[in-house]
Amino acid sequence: MNSYPEMLVEPMRKQLTDNGFTQLLDPESVENAINNTKGTSLVVVNSVCGCAAGTARPGVLLSLLESEIKPENLFTVFAGMEAHAVAKAREFMLPYPPSSPAVALFKDGKIVFMLERHEIEGKNAPMIAEELMKAYRNFCAN
Repeated sequence: MNSYPEMLVEPMRKQLTDNGFTQLLDPESVENAINNTKGTSLVVVNSVCGCAAGTARPGVLLSLLESEIKPENLFTVFAGMEAHAVAKAREFMLPYPPSSPAVALFKDGKIVFMLERHEIEGKNAPMIAEELMKAYRNFCAN
């Protein structure tokens, strides 16, 4: 069951999907994306909250725009919408607790970096972008 009307979240989804992210809508697509995708994958747990709109999504997009080194694959799940897909994504993000918004970087199906909500709150988009670009340099360059 979805917590929000699709009409409300559609622009929030599109902010990522219009910029190359694949929306994962069910547990099977999450499992396939993380387990069967080689290289590095960025997974954004999208959300309707203010920090998602104000800093998380803009920071993620800025990081991809400004970084020469980027993840090879871009995925997103939406908290409060596709609950089963989000739950499956969060299984892959363990030992980190559930967080939304959140940004996880995977390398060959293993989590190597996580930016949790408490690390997003209170920061602006350029600060978020810089944190992500550091992770790209550390994990996507090899």
